[in-house]
Parts: sequence; structure tokens; C-alpha cells
Amino acid sequence: MKKFSDIRLILYQEQHYQQYKIAERIINSAYAAGKKTIVYKNDFELGTILENIKAGYCSKEVLILKEFLGRKFQKCPGSNNVICCNYYLLNTCFNCLYDCTYCFLNSYLNSFGIVQFVNLDELSTSVNEYVSTYPRNLRVGTGEFTDSLMFDEVTGIAEELISSTCSNKKLFLEFKTKSANVEHLLNIREKGNTVLAWTLNTNYNINLYETGAATLEERLTAAASAQKSGYYTAFHFDPVIKYKGFMDDYYDVIDAMHQFIKPEGVLWISLGCFRYSPGFKDIIKHKYPDEKITVAEMFPGVDGKLRYLTRDRIDIFRGLSDRLKKLFPETFIYLCMEDAYVWNEVFGVHFNESEDLENALSNHLIKFSR
Repeated sequence: MKKFSDIRLILYQEQHYQQYKIAERIINSAYAAGKKTIVYKNDFELGTILENIKAGYCSKEVLILKEFLGRKFQKCPGSNNVICCNYYLLNTCFNCLYDCTYCFLNSYLNSFGIVQFVNLDELSTSVNEYVSTYPRNLRVGTGEFTDSLMFDEVTGIAEELISSTCSNKKLFLEFKTKSANVEHLLNIREKGNTVLAWTLNTNYNINLYETGAATLEERLTAAASAQKSGYYTAFHFDPVIKYKGFMDDYYDVIDAMHQFIKPEGVLWISLGCFRYSPGFKDIIKHKYPDEKITVAEMFPGVDGKLRYLTRDRIDIFRGLSDRLKKLFPETFIYLCMEDAYVWNEVFGVHFNESEDLENALSNHLIKFSR
């Protein structure tokens, strides 16, 4: 599993080091000792530096500390014509230590380095203020454009967010990861409704498509430790990727979950099949010439993304959800970015819009609020 130790170069602005505690924390960290650092004056100079170092560094080895001028707290954009869970996002970082073939971040061809945002001091205030006026329980997470915990022991983002929002009983704060990096969070006393969540896949897919991430056993072991220390957990089977015998392998993953994890501590599990936007295939074929993920027959869905046949997806979701319901009967199981027809065929529920799913999930979470 890749860690902060795999970072070789850190770039930052002097004024940010003095102004933002996260920049100071990273630069002064024992984890940063011995790493090369470069101070840049402005974005133009940063661009020049990056062009000059590309021959000597891989993108995943470079950490750029930078202000983020966009929206740091926003609703997940979801996808057109499908049912979404109305999740909310905290933008804390862009890019990731891990190199997942299917990741949509591969679409950003001009992106180099992992960009850690430093102006995050007001995140918890924004969340607490928004939750106070929100009519339902609110799920908020940090893992849309990065991995939430890949080197969180250095940034301290999770601990600060947990400590400053844990008293808010309507908030379910999720940190989604493919790492096993939870040790630094286990002794936090007041955890509130914090959820540590793992994206899971079969060993076959992890080995082929999730380079640098933790193994399946490492993830489940970390999840068991999180539960034991008092955290809620959640899991995401997304993307489910087809290959010969894949369903039996996914059933084995679910059975392994049940061996490691207490079902009553799992709040939600999502299911989503591999999908991609037009043009993405050419991008990953260029980056990963030997990839096998796009050889399956894919067809445009209601949102324009390429997907497995509807009937195939329904069969996959039925099989996985049936197995999950037997072993995790109190857990809310939902589909990620599927249309109303698929929802009805899999679960027999009539969700006509995203608010229907959000309301159902919010009502489920009422009994877990503490």
C-alpha cells in the first residue's frame, strides 16, 4: 500500500506555510523530513517548475500545496436522468496516491501531482451551518476527488472535521478510502456519527486495476479496527467489474466482510457497475495499453455514459443485494447512479427522483444518530 513516504517532492508557497496550519503541519511533519521541497511564488512559476520536473518525477510522487478558489462544500453533481443519493462533498484534495485504471480522474490529462488544498480552515463551519438548516439527516464526505485517508495522519483533516462536527446529530460524516490508514483516528474520543467507509472489490480486480491501494484483507482488517474503536462503517462496491466467474468472487468478498465486520455497525452499502463517459476509453487505452476493463460490451445509458446491458446490471445487483441482505439485514443497500426502472426491477421500489432515495436513507439513519 502506498503511503506518504512515497511522496518525493513537496511544492509550496512561503506565505501559505505561514498562513495555513495544514501547510505548516505538512512541511514540519516528521513524515516530510528528508523530502525535497521547492518554494514557488505564483501559479505561473508553479507551472514552469512542473514542466521542468516531469522527466524526473512521477505524478504520484509530487505533492503540491495550494489554495483552492472553487467551492469547497457542494452537492454531488450526480448524473443526468438517474437516481442519486444527494450526497454532499467537501473538496480537500485533488488526485490520489493510488493508480486505479477505472478512476474518472484519469480524464484530467493535464493534471500532474497530488494537489493538497491548504485553505480548509472554514470547512467545519460551512458544514455545521448548512446542516443546521437542512430538513433531513445529511451525508457529507471528502473522497470525491481523492482518497480521504491516504495520508490523513499527516494532514490531520479527518480529526479536525470529526472534532468540530461530532456534536451535530444530523450529520453523518463519511471518509471513504482504499487504504488501511486508520490507526491515527482510533483514539479520538468523541466520534459523533462519523463513518469510515471502504471501497471494496474482488482480489482479481484489485490486483488488475487498483495499483498501490491496500489489499482486500488490509481494508477489512482496518474496518474491523474502526468498528471496535466506536466508528460506524460503510462499504461501496463501485465499480463492479465483470469477468469470467466474477459473481462468485464478489460473493466471497461479501462473506469475508461478514467474517471481519459486525453487521449492526454497517450503516450503508452502495452498488454500482463500471461505467464511463464517452472518450474515456481512449484515455485509459493510452495510459494503460494492456488494460482489459473496456473490452466488455458497453452501451450508452440514460445519462450518456457507457454501461453494461440493463438486464446484466439488474442481475448483478439482484445477486449482490440478496447476498448482502442475508448477512447485513439492518444495512441500507442502494444503487449508485441507476435509473428508476433498474431500482424497481432490483428492489421493487418506485423511486421517481433523487429525493425519494435521500428521504429513505435519511429515515434509515434516524435510529443511528447519537
